[in-house]
Amino acid sequence: MITVYFDGLCYPRNPGGVAAYGYLIRRDGELIHQGLGVVGEGRGMTNNVAEYEALKAAAQWLEGCGIEGRITIKGDSMLVVKQMKAEWMVRSATSRKYVPEIRKLLAGRNVSFVWVNREENEEADELSREAYRRYRKEMKRGPQKL
Repeated sequence: MITVYFDGLCYPRNPGGVAAYGYLIRRDGELIHQGLGVVGEGRGMTNNVAEYEALKAAAQWLEGCGIEGRITIKGDSMLVVKQMKAEWMVRSATSRKYVPEIRKLLAGRNVSFVWVNREENEEADELSREAYRRYRKEMKRGPQKL
């Protein structure tokens, strides 16, 4: 069985901070892939953007690798999980953008979404924090001479 954990943050302020994310993918409990990244900083950046970008990146990886079988996707964002399960309406511009994209990436797969509390999502949370730290470190270094 494949299990995906995803998380995102927008720091130091939401909205308008740095939107960063992390995700990890396990097969029968063993880590097979992880990813992290920064969406951007400033206007338009929110924790929801970061959460959806994490899920989208994980879904793209699954699609690219041709992963088959049952996939359980876990996250601590109730909004994202409930919208992906079609239990909550998709109203915001952010959700209207991401939900169809991610559903298309996951189409035809045996996927279930599960909300988990923050403590069960610590590894994905740490990856999103690492993405933020790396971004800040690069920003402090400034442009590099070639």
